[in-house]
Amino acid sequence: MESTLQLQSLATDLACSKCGERYGLNAIQYFSTCCEKPLVVNYAQENTFSKSELDGRENSMWRYSEMLPLTDNLNRVSLGEGMTPILPMDRIAKKYGFTNLSVKDEGQNPTGSFKARGLSMAISMAKELGIGECVIPTAGNAGGAMSAYCAAAGMKATVIMPRHTPKPFQDECRLFGADLKLVDGLIDQCGEMAAAFQKETEAFNMSTLKEPYRLEGKKTMGYEIAEQMNWELPDVIVYPTGGGTGLIGIWKAFHEMIEMGWIDGAHLPRIIVVQSLNCAPMVHFVEGNNAGGHYGESKANGLAVPKAFGKDLIKRVVRESNGSAIAVSEESLLRNAKELSRAEGISFSPEGGATMSGLLDLVTLGVISREEKVLLINTGSASKYMDHLQG
Repeated sequence: MESTLQLQSLATDLACSKCGERYGLNAIQYFSTCCEKPLVVNYAQENTFSKSELDGRENSMWRYSEMLPLTDNLNRVSLGEGMTPILPMDRIAKKYGFTNLSVKDEGQNPTGSFKARGLSMAISMAKELGIGECVIPTAGNAGGAMSAYCAAAGMKATVIMPRHTPKPFQDECRLFGADLKLVDGLIDQCGEMAAAFQKETEAFNMSTLKEPYRLEGKKTMGYEIAEQMNWELPDVIVYPTGGGTGLIGIWKAFHEMIEMGWIDGAHLPRIIVVQSLNCAPMVHFVEGNNAGGHYGESKANGLAVPKAFGKDLIKRVVRESNGSAIAVSEESLLRNAKELSRAEGISFSPEGGATMSGLLDLVTLGVISREEKVLLINTGSASKYMDHLQG
């Protein structure tokens, strides 16, 4: 599915997220060689893109094409990702005493998760740069998304996944023709194998934040939140955090919109990081506990990320937004995923359930008020997690 509408990207270059050194857009880039940190895309300072220009545009993330790095629309690889709904959660709000509680349901994306955004963008850029083969380490959903977009682009896909990942995630990759490799370990071991595979084959490595394009697709969640909420942002955004690309992207989008005069920079939401007690490295890092602990599996696959390459950026977002980080129990996140689904008719993944667990804990701690406008991010559908959500 490709739009015929030609929209000119305003991207200028890439920059190291730590020191700001610039890199070109027209060559294959991974992370910065200066500081070995994630690269971010810069856009023209004299940007005159007006939000009124969005009227009548396609109902996908590509409505914001000026603020995406793809330069030739013919290279777009799209399956209709983005513009997922923000849905009220009135029954749950009433039960727990919230005044204004809603969810952005990313499970309505292609392949059932928010990963579609980042992989649509990254595969489109890979096509533009002449790449024919891609590899990704994944906890589940990213592998399925890359497999689908590589199939749409006619590219070869290799997916490296923990062996304990539920079978529906594995089957999805195979369905789209990917070469699936299973690893005894977590996603950090998968990442090591992907790096070795990249050196061996020269496949483009889609590891989280070790290339600059998935971030740009994920940031469109931030643009949509602003547009769908009539340019008045919530007080609090609760985000289930593994590698953190979406969280970093949402914050990047908010600052881009401030620069363009689309939103008021004085009223940005507090960003809440939620992780599982089984794997909470970002909670420990934000709290200044660099010693951390033992990080294991989670029924919320996407939260089982022992080493986040973008950890400095995640911590920066939490600090700049006056946000918080909290870890919740496995029992709680599964219980809440089921309760939310049954109460609202929305397919909540375990990661989505974790956001409610974190919210309720932070209300108890007095960090969040029930009177605030709260937005949960449900990063994926429950459909691939049914073995975990029975009963």
